[in-house]
Amino acid sequence: MIYLDNSATTKPYKEVLDSFLKVSTDYFGNPSSLHSLGGDAEMLLNRSRETIASLLHVHHKEVIFTSGGTESNNLAIKGCALSKRNIGNHIITTSIEHPSVTNAIKDLEQEGFEVTVLPVNKEGRITKKQVEEALREETVFVSVIHVNNETGVIQPVEEIGEVLVSYPNVSFHVDHVQGIGKVPLPLDVIDLCSLSAHKFHGLKGNGILIARNGVNLHPILSGGDQEWTLRSGTENVAGIVAMTKALRMTLENSESHLSNLSSWKQYLIDKLEQMNGVFIHTSRNQSAPHIINFSVPGIKSEVLVHALGTKKIYVSTTSACSSKRKAPSKTLTAMGVTREQAESAIRISMTYSTTKDELRLFLLELNQAITTIKEVTREKK
Repeated sequence: MIYLDNSATTKPYKEVLDSFLKVSTDYFGNPSSLHSLGGDAEMLLNRSRETIASLLHVHHKEVIFTSGGTESNNLAIKGCALSKRNIGNHIITTSIEHPSVTNAIKDLEQEGFEVTVLPVNKEGRITKKQVEEALREETVFVSVIHVNNETGVIQPVEEIGEVLVSYPNVSFHVDHVQGIGKVPLPLDVIDLCSLSAHKFHGLKGNGILIARNGVNLHPILSGGDQEWTLRSGTENVAGIVAMTKALRMTLENSESHLSNLSSWKQYLIDKLEQMNGVFIHTSRNQSAPHIINFSVPGIKSEVLVHALGTKKIYVSTTSACSSKRKAPSKTLTAMGVTREQAESAIRISMTYSTTKDELRLFLLELNQAITTIKEVTREKK
């Protein structure tokens, strides 16, 4: 098997699975319970929070545990904007956000918020100048994805954050789900930052929202007083401990393996550029090292995905959240890519364990699949 769909989800580290099983077996108490079993679970919860805070260079009280990237994005966007509606009702975002950001902001539009959606250039980037020009007196919230989940393009979030420091009424949210462990991001100029465990070899169903000191959030779940009263629900302690281990291991791996990922990316782009009829939508220099998006016009992306799947090579079309929809990628459309190219887009996403031999075999099978599909198509005509 050659797995090249790591932006959809990653394979959990063995150590992560071991941690989850150990905690689920021996420390299964509710961390809110008063007895010693609950106290042991609470101790693990607190230790995990402190470890994550240390790894991300934030205060432990700024770490909120959630069920994943979607909840983290929703809590950040709705929670912050609703807490500020007495100050202003204007939000700024981009045209290539993840659906969990786009749709959360659409919900706020129904609540009376006004939204400015910034267009991107042909590489999928915005500029800090666009953000500056869009700011109004009523602006209270800006949300910009760090690494786009389809093309890997990197937004200048640090530059934007430095601009927004001068606007104390504006909170800045960054969806860092695809960037963590792949593209370093200092959090000192960011107010809210979303992460998802299964994107860095943790387990599905766990996430983190970093909410910097001073940022007010309106809870979007009603219940108990867990997570600083901001996220009700009994914490998934086993998943949180496993996520903590996954984050530590991922950040350790990134130091030694990022150069390999960057080399593999350049290798793939070089080889794809040599194939007739292939269009590449990922920038060489302003994108993450693990994602490449390309098109083979004339071949529907799902046909190519299934053809490679028969060889146990797993790639994807758009983001996993949108892959079963018939509409072309809104990210590629926003970049000015033609409909034909958008409908034939393929995403490759690697991780630290990806090897050059795997990529060579992928390229060989891709070339063969393209040739075969085109021959079959000609015969049918």
